Amino acid sequence: MFNRNEARLRRARKTRAKIAELKAVRLCVNRTNCHIYAQIISPCGGKVLASASTLDTDVRKEVPNGGNKAAATAVGKLIAERAKAAGIEQVAFDRSGLQYHGRVQALAEAAREAGLKF
Repeated sequence: MFNRNEARLRRARKTRAKIAELKAVRLCVNRTNCHIYAQIISPCGGKVLASASTLDTDVRKEVPNGGNKAAATAVGKLIAERAKAAGIEQVAFDRSGLQYHGRVQALAEAAREAGLKF
């Protein structure tokens, strides 16, 4: 039978294999109903270089609800700032098999506007 989560994970696996082949630093996005998370992961895949989420106190003060586009935009700006502080300019966008739409798109566009290149 068709399972939506298995299909998403299959798409994510294909994307991550390609990013690993390129040996690029990746911006990985995870989304739940209530929150959105972003991590910048090293090319080897073993180390998180920077992270941001709607659980951070900085973001919580800015937006009370973590499950909307405004929260995703705030997380996008924050992850870009933290990446720049870590000396990272260029990343590969890993949307974890999620559709590039809504909150995922808002996070990506905010990160681009804040200076990340992908």
